[in-house]
Amino acid sequence: MKWQSILSWLISIFIPFFLIITAVRLLLNPLFLQIEYHLPTFPPDPYGFTTQDRLYWAEISLDYLLNSAGIEFLSEQRFADGSPLYNGRELKHMLDVKMLVQSILVVWYILLIFLVISFLAAKRGKWTTGYWRSLERGGWLTIGLILLILISVALSFNTLFTAFHRVFFEGESWIFRYSDTLIRLFPMRFWQDAFTYMGVIALLLGGITAVCGHYLAHRSSKT
Repeated sequence: MKWQSILSWLISIFIPFFLIITAVRLLLNPLFLQIEYHLPTFPPDPYGFTTQDRLYWAEISLDYLLNSAGIEFLSEQRFADGSPLYNGRELKHMLDVKMLVQSILVVWYILLIFLVISFLAAKRGKWTTGYWRSLERGGWLTIGLILLILISVALSFNTLFTAFHRVFFEGESWIFRYSDTLIRLFPMRFWQDAFTYMGVIALLLGGITAVCGHYLAHRSSKT
C-alpha cells in the first residue's frame, strides 16, 4: 500500500537523526567529562584551571543544559574571589545552547514515539518485514552520513565547527576570547573529540541497526 511505502521511507530517513541524537545524549554525561579531561593529550588551561576545577565547573554547566532552571542557575555561580563564572556574553550563549539541547531532546522523544507507533502499526498491518527493512536502510544511511562527518572532522574540523555554529546560532555570538571561561573549560580540542566520539557512537548504532534490521527482516519474511 502507498501509505506503508511512505511510512517505510520516513522511518529510514528519521533513523539517522534518532541515532545521532542518541549519541549526543550519551555524551551529555559527567562520565564523558571525566574521560575527556583526564586524557594525557588534553591541553592544560594556560590561565590556571586545574583538571578538578574544569570538572567542577563543567559539570555545573552540563547540569544547567539538562535541568529546568533559568539562566540565574549559572549567573549566580561565583569563583572563590567572588567573580562570576561566566560573563554576560557567555551567559547568553549558554542560554542559546540550552534551548538547542532541550529542543533536540524533544525531537528525540518525538522520533522515539514515532518509531514505536510505526512498529505497532506494522505489526497490526502485518508488514513487519517492511518495518525491519526500513530500519536496515536507516542504519546504512546513518553510516554514510557519519562517515562524511568523520571525514570532515579529519580534513578540517574548524570549517565543520564554524558551519555548525553558523547554522544554529546567530551572528558571532559563539566567538569568545581565549581567556573566557567557556574556552578555558571547553577548548577546541574538547569539541573535536566530542564530534569524533559522537560519530563513532552513531556509527556503531547505525551498524547495529542495519545488521539487526537485516536479520529481523529475513526472519520475519520466513514466518
